[in-house]
Formats: sequence, structure tokens, C-alpha cells
Amino acid sequence: MRIVMIGAGYVGLVSGTCFSEFGHQVICVEKDAGKLARLQRGEVPIYEPGLDDLIAANMKSGRLSFTGDLSNAVDEADAVFIAVGTPSRRGDGHADLSYVFSAAEEIAKALRGYAVIVTKSTVPVGTSREIARIVREANPKAAFDVASNPEFLREGSAIGDFMRPDRVVIGVEADRAREILRRIYRPLFLIETPILFTALETSELIKYAANAFLATKITFINEIADLCEKVGANVHDVARGMGLDGRIGRKFLHAGPGYGGSCFPKDTLALARTAREAGAPLRIVETVKDVNDARKRQMAEIVLGACGGSVKGQTVAVLGLTFKPNTDDMREAPSLDIVPALTAQGAKVRVFDPAGMKEAKKLISGVAWCADAYDAIKGADALVIVTEWNEFRALDLDRVKQSMKRPVFIDLRNIYNPGEMEAAGFAYRSIGRPTKKAGT
Repeated sequence: MRIVMIGAGYVGLVSGTCFSEFGHQVICVEKDAGKLARLQRGEVPIYEPGLDDLIAANMKSGRLSFTGDLSNAVDEADAVFIAVGTPSRRGDGHADLSYVFSAAEEIAKALRGYAVIVTKSTVPVGTSREIARIVREANPKAAFDVASNPEFLREGSAIGDFMRPDRVVIGVEADRAREILRRIYRPLFLIETPILFTALETSELIKYAANAFLATKITFINEIADLCEKVGANVHDVARGMGLDGRIGRKFLHAGPGYGGSCFPKDTLALARTAREAGAPLRIVETVKDVNDARKRQMAEIVLGACGGSVKGQTVAVLGLTFKPNTDDMREAPSLDIVPALTAQGAKVRVFDPAGMKEAKKLISGVAWCADAYDAIKGADALVIVTEWNEFRALDLDRVKQSMKRPVFIDLRNIYNPGEMEAAGFAYRSIGRPTKKAGT
């Protein structure tokens, strides 16, 4: 099949590359001249494990290419996927669909034969039908159908998520479009991946509902962690006891500093706004967003408490800046609340992240940028783990303690054992766990 992917950002680049790995002919359209030049040289502008090798292999095979010319790319396409950004709109929190609608107009003018126009971007209910209206208005003679095919990619494991997904959701009404999309996803039929065909509106809502539910699980266990600290319970054991119930499941029950990233914050906000306007407010989702925002701010207070109530004049090492490991994405990362709060309180903050330093420097100022974890820890009065990168999970604790001025260790991701840390001589603070008994 001949596929055009409009937008070579995170979703478009991963999806387009994986489609080419399926054996399809894929052209990714990117308007940013600098990014396009890098992609055409085989350079990957985002950090995603394994993506660079996959791009190189498929460019070499001739199945994957990049262009800035949408018109020529669309001319002979069987399917055109729209994978442009849909950031939160300033002022009201709705998804900004200006890039989506602009792409739809350009596609309409470029169409010469039949093609399926597919929304891969996360868009509110009703967007696919609006795209159809825009295309018909811009090109009344266009032969096309619209479809909705939301992505469910986790940053850091996106290739595996695409190649071995839990499910594929396709909103489509026309038989011809359904058959084209069935052929595009045929490799997944062969491994018996559930393919769910739905109405357009259902498909659009599934993505928002799924993200809102996962955000709710995270926020719920974070509040349970706060309760655990008050009553002497262990949130790890609580989460495990909950997760063993098949109706609940163990995933997304890890207490921490709150969710961030490109999806959960904007999608919960957009869904809440849509529901309000539809006259069916989602009060749980609204509360989740408010609680999560407060959660990230609360983390700085935890650091202050562990440091005796003040960090003025103290050196604080912060390990991990991205919103999660295995990505360079800084969008809505908890560090963006924690680090500025510490510097505002007079701390000298030293930071390190394995992949996010370049992006973080655009957003964080007034800190010392360090070469590695041990460089950040050197001379610190306190160490704070914000993101659970693998290389932070097995730090040489003797070396850490010797390097620090004071052995204050704040673990916002609960990756160390409280009893072992105290036995090693650290004043250890984690989230929702008692700190006196080894093995808890």
C-alpha cells in the first residue's frame, strides 16, 4: 500500500516508520525545513529506543522517504494519515485543531484519485466529520473517505507498542475505506491482534477515554500513597494487593510525583472541556487534572521537609528531568515544577538526565548542568530522584554517600528499599512507604 504521513513528529515518525517496516511504501511529509533536512540525512530528531535503526533500514530499502512537498506525495496515495500536533488551546483547554484542518485543506487540493484520509492525531469527537466537510468544500470533486485511527504509543516503548499492540481501533463507515485499512494492518491480523472497527465518533472518544482512565489510576494511587503515610501502610503492598485483582490490573499503580508528557495532561483537559460543552460533565476527570497539578507542586514541599524545612544555601542534586524514562520529552514533566520551586527557595540545584538535557535547557534556568549522576551528586546536601531511569536504579550507594555533604536521599519514584537505605546510613524519604523496617 502507498501511505502518506502528514507530520513527522513523534506520532507520525514512529507510525510511518513502522508502516514501512510492515512492507508498505511510506512518504512522511514534514514542513519544518530544518527537521526535514535532518530526516533526509537519516538523523532522528527525537529520542526513542530503536527508532534510528528502523528508520535507517527502511530508508535503505527504499520503503521510507521524507519530503516537504505534500502535493506530490498525496497524488498517488491509498491512505493519507494526518499526524500533526493538537496542543491545548490557550484560554479554554480545548485541543487546537488548526494544524489538522490546515492539513485537510492541503490534502483536498492535492487529491487526484481516491484516498482514505485518516486522523492519527488525537482529536475531539466530531473532528473526522469536520475534516470531511473541509475536504468537500475545498475540492467538491474529490474522491475520498475519512477514518479515525488513534494511536496508543507509549514514549520509550513506541515501536513495540506499534508492532505488538493490545488493539487497533479504526473508526470508519465506508466499505472501501475499511478494506484499505484492513490491508494496511494485515500484518497484525496475522498475529491475531484485536482490530476494533467502530463509528467515527466512537473511535475518537476511545482514545480520550483510555488516557483519562489511566491518568485516573495514577492519580488515585498517588492519593492512596498520601493516606499510607498518615496511617503507616505501604503503598507498594497496597498497589500489589489491588493489582492482583483481575478487574483492576497492576499497571499504572505506581506512586510518584504525578503524570506528565504530551498526552495525559492535554487529553484529560480536552475531554473535560468537551464533556462540559456537551452537557455531560466528567467530574472525576476534572478532579484528576486538579489533583495531579497540585501533586507536582507538592513534591517540592516533600524535598523541603526532608531537608529540615529549608534548602536555602544548600546544594540539591536532581536526577531525571524528563516526564518518564527512555524519552527526551519534557512536556508537563514534574521536574518543571520541582526544580524552579527549589531554586526559588534558595537551593543550588545540580541536575542530570540521560537524554533530556537539551530539551530541559530550553525550559529550566539557574541550575548547574552535570555530566552524569555522580557529577550531580558531588557535594550535595540532598539527592532527589525525579525520573526512574534504569541507570539510577543501581547507584553505588557507598560512592553516593561519600560524595555527598549530607546523606539525604529523596526517592520520588520508590526505586530503592527503605530498610536497605537506612541501613546504608541515608536519611531516606520515599512516597507512601514506612521507613523503619527493612524489607518493606
